[in-house]
Amino acid sequence: MDKPQKPDPVRRFRDYRWDATDLLAYKEEGSAPFKAITRQTLFRDPALRAELRYFEVSPGGYSTLERHEHMHAVLILRGGGECLIGGEVRKIQTNDLVSIAPWTWHQFRASADDHLGFLCMVNVERDKPVQPTAEERKALEADPRIAAFLKQD
Repeated sequence: MDKPQKPDPVRRFRDYRWDATDLLAYKEEGSAPFKAITRQTLFRDPALRAELRYFEVSPGGYSTLERHEHMHAVLILRGGGECLIGGEVRKIQTNDLVSIAPWTWHQFRASADDHLGFLCMVNVERDKPVQPTAEERKALEADPRIAAFLKQD
């Protein structure tokens, strides 16, 4: 009887794709507002309670505006754009590290002319994100810079 093959511990990287890693939809269509973004789960280990994911946002695309109980860390691997973290809009570029505290509103947007690729480390078991209510969004948009950032939807 043949021994079961172990997966290769090294997955090769080409053009922002990793071997033996599925290219997945960011979220289910219609579940939340987002545009032109995919994800790959690169590493998942329940014993470590960690999951490492790669998100690729096409030029002009964006992630969902959301917040949640869990903290996460985002490392920009490719391109640039802007992110909303709480009450601040920040420019982001390759190699920037963004820490997102629990219950902080956040969203990532690629520049109009560049991809934005980032690694995201989270707990394997985590709560589901929530989107802002109309009142919460209106409060965010009271800041003109945040209003301009969100107007791109």
